Amino acid sequence: MGYGGSLPDAMQKMIDGSKERLHTDVIDVYWIHNPMDVEKWTPDLIPLAKSGQIKTIGVSNHNLAEIKRANEILSAEGLKISAVQNHYSLLHRSSERAGILDYCKENGITFFSYMVLEQGALTGRYNEANPFPEGTGRGDSYNPHLKKLTALLDELKIVGTRFDASPAQVATAWAIAKGTLPIIGVTKASQVEEAAKAAKIKLTVDEISRLERLGDETGVHTLREWEKEM
Repeated sequence: MGYGGSLPDAMQKMIDGSKERLHTDVIDVYWIHNPMDVEKWTPDLIPLAKSGQIKTIGVSNHNLAEIKRANEILSAEGLKISAVQNHYSLLHRSSERAGILDYCKENGITFFSYMVLEQGALTGRYNEANPFPEGTGRGDSYNPHLKKLTALLDELKIVGTRFDASPAQVATAWAIAKGTLPIIGVTKASQVEEAAKAAKIKLTVDEISRLERLGDETGVHTLREWEKEM
């Protein structure tokens, strides 16, 4: 769900548009992406859920206090948050440090991790010698930091040799090992197959620890303009 304006029936109009575009009468997960006004928007989900128009409720880019408050509002009506979607990667573990991952595990909430591969920066395809195209959003965000990512990328490759896996698959397997469900962008069938293989990789505690230490040691912060620290 995007920003809906100030009309009292904005939420209903937005879901009507979604149902029309998706050719369905029921939305499996309905997301509030913008945490700008939890008190205003969360209550508007209640009639949609009670009328059966949405099966489950998700929130994205909400911090722990906002997630808890949204759950309080919903629980008063016998409803709950079922999914959280936040930026989470080896370079950005803000949701973990803030206690959001633990809260989700304790309350049966699925944590969907996005930007697990940092828009390609953790795939091993880009480095100082082969940077992102200049003048692009990804180039502006990651090219200045590619040298700092070298040790982490090397470790992703080393770990990958044990599984005959790519750095991208190992980075994805790490996110799964942390109890999250990665959102992976794909445009080819081979990418779907690669992502499926990542789900079968079982990292050791030591491998996870090394990857996280190297991720922290990069000192690279990948918070984007629409996000906030959790």
